Amino acid sequence: MKSKNILYIPLILGAFVTILPSCTKLNEEFRSELEEGSNVEATGLLVTAYTSLNTPYQQEQRWVLQEISTDAAMAPTRGGDWDDNGMHRAIHLHTWNPDNGYMNNTFVSLGTAIYNATNVLRFNPSAQQAAEARFIRAIAMFDMLDLYGVVPIREGESLEDFRIPPEVLQPQAAMDYMIKELNEIIGALPNSNTKSAYVANKNAAKVLLMKIYLNKGVFLNRQAPTFDVADMNQVITLAKEITGSGFYTVSAAGKYFDNFAPDNDVKSTENIYTLFNKNGERGGNVDRTWNTIAHYNLNPGGWNGWCTLSDYYDKFQAIDERRGIYYDYPADTTSNRSKDYDRQNVGFFAGQQYNWSTNQPLNARNPANAPLVFTREVTIRTSGATLETAGIRPMKYAFDYSVTGQRNNDWVVYRYSDVLLMQAEAILRGGTGGTAAEALGFVNSIRTKRGVAAFGSLTLDNLLDERARELYWEGWRRQDLIRFGKFLEAWQEKAADPDPKTLVYPIPSQQIAVNPNLTQNPGYTK
Repeated sequence: MKSKNILYIPLILGAFVTILPSCTKLNEEFRSELEEGSNVEATGLLVTAYTSLNTPYQQEQRWVLQEISTDAAMAPTRGGDWDDNGMHRAIHLHTWNPDNGYMNNTFVSLGTAIYNATNVLRFNPSAQQAAEARFIRAIAMFDMLDLYGVVPIREGESLEDFRIPPEVLQPQAAMDYMIKELNEIIGALPNSNTKSAYVANKNAAKVLLMKIYLNKGVFLNRQAPTFDVADMNQVITLAKEITGSGFYTVSAAGKYFDNFAPDNDVKSTENIYTLFNKNGERGGNVDRTWNTIAHYNLNPGGWNGWCTLSDYYDKFQAIDERRGIYYDYPADTTSNRSKDYDRQNVGFFAGQQYNWSTNQPLNARNPANAPLVFTREVTIRTSGATLETAGIRPMKYAFDYSVTGQRNNDWVVYRYSDVLLMQAEAILRGGTGGTAAEALGFVNSIRTKRGVAAFGSLTLDNLLDERARELYWEGWRRQDLIRFGKFLEAWQEKAADPDPKTLVYPIPSQQIAVNPNLTQNPGYTK
C-alpha cells in the first residue's frame, strides 16, 4: 500500500516521467504541425499528460467506479478469486467507504493527470501544445467532479511548492473553470478527424462542453437536479457544430465494432476522442477488457472475473448487432476467421463457448468435463458448480491476435453516437433548439444501423435504455443513472440505496489527511 502522502508523491513523480518523442502516431503526425521552435521538453511532458489518462480509463479505476457500481457490470467473488477484501463487491452493492482502494487510486490517477497537464504549461509550449494540455486537464477535472463532487488543483505557488495544499474547487467554480478553459482553447486545437482522434481536437472539446452543460444541474444538486433551458440549448448547439464539421457518421450496419477494433484509428467513422495504444510504442492496459471477463480456457485465457447482469442483457434484442456478432477483422489470426467458423467473438458472451481453433465446444477447467456455458444466473458471491461459468461476459474490444504484448486498440472516450443521444436528451429536457421529431430521428438513426426497429416515440425512459445499449461498458452508465434519477434504485444483486450519499463518492481518507482544504462529503465519516 502507498503511504498517507499519496496525493503529493504521485503528483510530484508524474511531472518527471520522461517519455521521449518517438515514432508514435501522435508525434509522427501532429508534432510536425506545431510551430517551429516548440520546446522539446514541453513535447515530452505533453505525451506524459496524454498517457496519464490510460490508467483511470482503460477498464480500471474510473471505469470500475462508473460501471461496476451499476446494473451493467459486476465483479463477483468467485471462491477465493476476486475477493480483495470485498473491494469489488462494495462498489456494486454501494457499501463503499473512504478507505476503499478504488476511491484513493482513482483520485490519485485523476489528480496526477491534472498535475501532468498543468505542468506542460510551465515549459514554453506552443499554442497548440498548451491547448492540448488544457483539454487533458479539463477531462480529468470533469471526472473528478463527477465522481467526488470537488476538484483539487495546483496552480501558481502550489504548483511550485508542494508544502502548499492544492486549492479545492466546488461544483459551480469547477464548471465555470472548465467552461472558460475549453472556450479559450478551442481555436488553438486541431480539426482532427476519426483517424487522428487520439489528439485533443476542437470537436472533443465540444463534446466535453456538452457533458458539462448536460450534467450541470446534477453536479449542483444530485438528488433533485434541474435542467436549465439555456444549458440544454448549449448542448444542442454544440452537437450541431460537431455534426456540421462533416467528420463523423454513425457506423454502417455490421460496422459497430469498427469503433473498438485493433485498427479503429483507421476504420472508425464515429470516434471523436480516444486514448492512444500501439504495441512497442506506448499505451495502457487494453488487455484488461479481455482478461477481466475471459475464462481460462478461452483463446487466450483470462482471469475469469467480471460479467453483466441478465436484466441488462435483456435490454438487447437478439437481432441487435451490439449484443454480439462474428466480427471479421484482420487482427483475428485464429481459425475462427481463416476456416470460416464465424463464431461470435465480440459483444456479450452467453451460453456454450467454443474453441476458435478447432470449432469444438469448450469445457470448464474444474471440473474439466463440465461444459463451459456462461449462465444468466450469477450471484455476487459465486461458488460451487457455477464458480467458473456464472455470468454473461461483455467484450467490446476485439482481441488483437496480431501482436504479443500491448494491443493496438485505441480506447474510446467520445463517440459521435453519444453526441446524437445527448442532443436528443437535451431536446427532451426542454431545449428549444430542436423538436421532438428531430430527437426521435437522432435516436432512430442509430437504432436502424444496429439492426433494430425504429422507435415510434421517444421518452426519457427509452432514451436511457438506448444509451445503455449503445454505450455499454464505455464508462458512462453511473453518470447516466444519476442524471436520470435511477442510481438509488434496486437492481440484481443490489438493494435500493437507503442513503442518497452514494450519489457522490467519498473523498479518500488518505487525501483528507494530507490536504486541509478537503472536507468529507456528507454522510461519510473520515
